[in-house]
Amino acid sequence: MSIPKTMRAVRIHGVEDYRMEEVPVPEVGPGEVLVRVLASGVCASDVKTYIGARVWGSDEIAPYIQPPVTPGHEFVGEVVALGEGAAEKHGLQIGDWAVSEQIVPCWECRFCRQGDYWMCQRHDIYGFIKDRAEGSWAEYMVFPAGSVNHRIPKDLTIEEAALVEPMACAVHAVQRGEIQLGDTVVIAGMGPIGLGMVQVAKQKGPARVIALDMKPKRLELARRLGADLAIDIREGDAIERVMDLTDGYGCDVYIEATGAAPAVNQGLQMLRRLGTFVEFSVHAQPATVDWSIIGDVKELNIHGSHLGPYSYPLAIEYLRNGVIDGKALVSHVLPLEQYAEAIDIAHQGDESIKVILKP
Repeated sequence: MSIPKTMRAVRIHGVEDYRMEEVPVPEVGPGEVLVRVLASGVCASDVKTYIGARVWGSDEIAPYIQPPVTPGHEFVGEVVALGEGAAEKHGLQIGDWAVSEQIVPCWECRFCRQGDYWMCQRHDIYGFIKDRAEGSWAEYMVFPAGSVNHRIPKDLTIEEAALVEPMACAVHAVQRGEIQLGDTVVIAGMGPIGLGMVQVAKQKGPARVIALDMKPKRLELARRLGADLAIDIREGDAIERVMDLTDGYGCDVYIEATGAAPAVNQGLQMLRRLGTFVEFSVHAQPATVDWSIIGDVKELNIHGSHLGPYSYPLAIEYLRNGVIDGKALVSHVLPLEQYAEAIDIAHQGDESIKVILKP
């Protein structure tokens, strides 16, 4: 296919300052992959990037990113050009569908050298830092030479393929929970990744998976996708209900995927002694808790969960074989020009799960 000289791209210039612009199609260099973007998801972090974050201790609102930059880190694209050595390096050919892991590692820092590439010190994430790794809210994008890429089987739909990144995050978070057979697992936050966590956690053989949220549509979907119990936190005391179900001990594993500060303390109260807390969310505000619960009272295991390292092949397979019902997670598909509406739909969240943009 012929590649045009220019393309449409959403460009971030500041908080709530997003613009559709005509920009040059990026050139492909050695080891790089040029893809035609087929679909791109709207992530909760995209919403937080749009509205900005309040600086701790002040009324200033600051962006999460370094503009100007094209956003978007959940995507699938069709390979249209390969730089010198890129086919061999990434195992890709023209016409393949491909996804790229959301971080582009430097491969030189101590974390990259020891295999912990998702904690790269440089930390280039697609769509967050100008002139580094430009994101997918565009017609074309480049996978840099250092990127970690995966070919996507075409028996997935384009929309399902765009879910690979968030579902890899779900897989990694569940693995961080170290769930054991017979555990009671609570997952707070039934956004698309939380719903993915419910489905993945069931593969670990827990006694029960409990979903928490305050949106009835999402709780109903959680039940349909395998949650043994779905609790609306607005109705009664969720902590008390979990305690009653566990003979007063509390849950074994709590995964926080809401991005809301109160959910952190909720999890600390809900966990049993020696339980495991997994913090996945990106929070717009700091969360304050009683740290004595973590140490002196319960001796909890506190695990962070960042990105989806080593989890993409499993996420792809789970989407292919139906362990993760990708079709159930996609609620809205909009053209790229309607990016502002897509952000608003995702922000409100009342009727949406995953919002997808298509150029």
